[in-house]
Amino acid sequence: MGEALHTAAAAAHAWLQSLDTRHVNAEHDVDQVAAVLRQPFPEQGARASDVVRELVAAATPGLVATPSGRYFGWVRGGVLDSALAADWLTSAWDQNASLLAGSPAGAAVERVAAEWILDALGLPGSASVGFVTGGQMANFTCLAAARHAVLARAGWDVERDGLLGAPALGVFVGAERHVTVDLALRYLGLGQARSTVVDADDQGRLDLAALERALEADELAHPGRPRIVVLQAGNVHSGAFDPGAAVALAHRFGAWVHVDGAFGLWAATSPRHRHLTAGLEHADSWGTDAHKTLNVPYDSGLALVADADALHAAMGERAAYLIQDDRPDPLATVPEFSRRARGFTVWAALRELGRTGLSGMVAGFADHAARFARELDALPDVSIVNDVVYTQVCVAFADDAETRAVAAALMAEGTTWMTPSTWHGRTVLRVSVSNARTDDDDVARAVEAVTRVLGQVRGGR
Repeated sequence: MGEALHTAAAAAHAWLQSLDTRHVNAEHDVDQVAAVLRQPFPEQGARASDVVRELVAAATPGLVATPSGRYFGWVRGGVLDSALAADWLTSAWDQNASLLAGSPAGAAVERVAAEWILDALGLPGSASVGFVTGGQMANFTCLAAARHAVLARAGWDVERDGLLGAPALGVFVGAERHVTVDLALRYLGLGQARSTVVDADDQGRLDLAALERALEADELAHPGRPRIVVLQAGNVHSGAFDPGAAVALAHRFGAWVHVDGAFGLWAATSPRHRHLTAGLEHADSWGTDAHKTLNVPYDSGLALVADADALHAAMGERAAYLIQDDRPDPLATVPEFSRRARGFTVWAALRELGRTGLSGMVAGFADHAARFARELDALPDVSIVNDVVYTQVCVAFADDAETRAVAAALMAEGTTWMTPSTWHGRTVLRVSVSNARTDDDDVARAVEAVTRVLGQVRGGR
């Protein structure tokens, strides 16, 4: 075992050391990597260290350098050193974090990390925090708590009796909500097509007057029925935030308010950006992803629910073979029974950064995004099509065809990684800044790459 771990550590160190100089894109595609690995299922096993070497040799050419400071695809954060080390320990310690009795250390670290998160984000200290897999399951878990609470107020026990025959539930979502909201509603049996879609402005922010009209119309048609309103902290294209005033408005109609803040919720930690989340702290639940902004390894979503009892009722269960007491077990905050101890990495990242470091890191992401916007907007026939208020930049070139060509050429060239998308009917190159490794030199190299590739695309016409 020792030799295998040393082999893996050496390979990990070599990978991390290569990030400053290697291309961000993968050398081999999925078929090439599979071809190297493919063989009949071996009759005999192999030494653990040899298995690690074989895996490294086959996988390395197919790795995308997502931890690189020049990776700006989708919204994918990097990994802080302490969080990476804690992740290795998490696997080595092999704790099942479902029960207090099953891993006192795993449960205790999650408890303290939860307290720090709520403090950093300015959320109620009495809220309950579930350590889930990612932003998708954070939304699912929070909306499960919402479903429980609003139906319980209407006299319906959804955990016992299901949805068949339950009071009709009204769900209100913004026109530019993230797709994970629709998926969570689908998983919860609420049907994404049954949601009332509220208009958004040109930056993707939910329109407050439109929400009020929708709620008034719903109250007229279905007086007093259970309702859920879903808001967004950080539009995936523009980075825009739904207005905090929507929380009080929704509460007037008895709605549970959930905030999908996968990456944007962390703006609350930066004094310069805290105004973006003002009012959202009064919501009933919040979903976020510690990987995207806190820079911990994957498998680290956070479901934060102000009404702890609602979360425990929606997620928790008891069984004779479990060792349980009156205190809620971690399994009462997440959809899983068995799971890894996700709190170790989150605690480590928060301990490494502290309040000042976390604030500076988040503000730094926004500063890098603002620099991208300034320097790319200065290129001929290039425009920034969103108001850059946080970490997202949408770039459009002379026309959609040129934008697609630049995006494809950039991803093939490998100096940087920026992903194409379509926003408001226009093809854009989307730049998402969320990696603590990114520095001024990385931004400069990325801008140079865009400039160079743009020249090549235009020169080839």
